[in-house]
Amino acid sequence: MEQREIMQRSVGILTEALEMRRRLRADPDADVTADSAVAGLLEEMLPRIQLPADAGARELAEIVTGKLGPAIVQITSALTFAFVQLAEIHDEGRTDVSSADVLRSIALHYQRDDS
Repeated sequence: MEQREIMQRSVGILTEALEMRRRLRADPDADVTADSAVAGLLEEMLPRIQLPADAGARELAEIVTGKLGPAIVQITSALTFAFVQLAEIHDEGRTDVSSADVLRSIALHYQRDDS
């Protein structure tokens, strides 16, 4: 999966979380469980790992870290980027731009990189 797509999916995760939070504020008893975008992203990105039955703890840790590390770094980088964008707007005290506006802007930026 390319970084552009990871970024778009990460924005989708944050947008989904924002909407869930808004629904809960409007109705604290609302059922906000849904097919999680997080689970979908992890399912697609994290590789299946075959572990040798006779491997020791250290070897298992090295195998798992080596296989999962790159995907975790990509996902974390995308979410961190989006968080920083949101935090900067917040810290500037801007009231003319909503969180949804910032997320939409990020998504559009990465969509343009598609073409």
